Amino acid sequence: MILPGGVTARIEGRDDTGHWTVSFSPAAGFEEWLEQTGSVPLPPYIRRPAFDEDRERYQTVFARVKGAVAAPTAGLHFTAELLDELRRRGVDIVPLTLHVGLGTFLPVRVENPGEHRMHREYFSIPDATASAIDDRKRGKGRVIALGTTATRALEHAAEPDGTVRAGEGEADIFICPGYSFKVIDGLITNFHLPCSTLLMLVAAFAGRDFVMRAYEEAVAKRFRFFSYGDAMMIL
Repeated sequence: MILPGGVTARIEGRDDTGHWTVSFSPAAGFEEWLEQTGSVPLPPYIRRPAFDEDRERYQTVFARVKGAVAAPTAGLHFTAELLDELRRRGVDIVPLTLHVGLGTFLPVRVENPGEHRMHREYFSIPDATASAIDDRKRGKGRVIALGTTATRALEHAAEPDGTVRAGEGEADIFICPGYSFKVIDGLITNFHLPCSTLLMLVAAFAGRDFVMRAYEEAVAKRFRFFSYGDAMMIL
């Protein structure tokens, strides 16, 4: 297939998850070609073409490393000014990376959630982040995860005693009701789609009945949902 700019795409195969592998030629300058030719990959529930403003709006203040297929949307609520204010109030803010994958948007279609297969997502936890979290846990402080993305990375990298392993890996953890959290003590997250793994993670942390009451309140008060929507903090 010949694409704009003279780039050729070749379908190489399909894996057991249903995803296609595609190679592009020439490979040199491919990222620059994507920036010039492509558009922001908005989630499938945003049923409109991407606007120029989405390049800035659909990006978090934390973004550093390319690789995610979507923004970790809880981070969209934060600005550099807000982070400075939190630091002034004594909140330690430490980074990690988890590249959101296509599996994030897949609904759970099986009757038994234990049969749902999570796709692997790349993560990286710096040494300083792991040390800061472990120090806070030992000091009886609280670890607040900004988003389900950060939660998955931390819980995947956690030892049974809650110690967080620094380093890189691929997270395929599926957190649903019944899961015992090892690291986080609080969670900031958006309001998620029904039947999603993200909503199940939130229900696992806060309890299903509590989360359903929160969603009823959000609907009654006409909160905005999903990527450009409102957020909640669960303690």
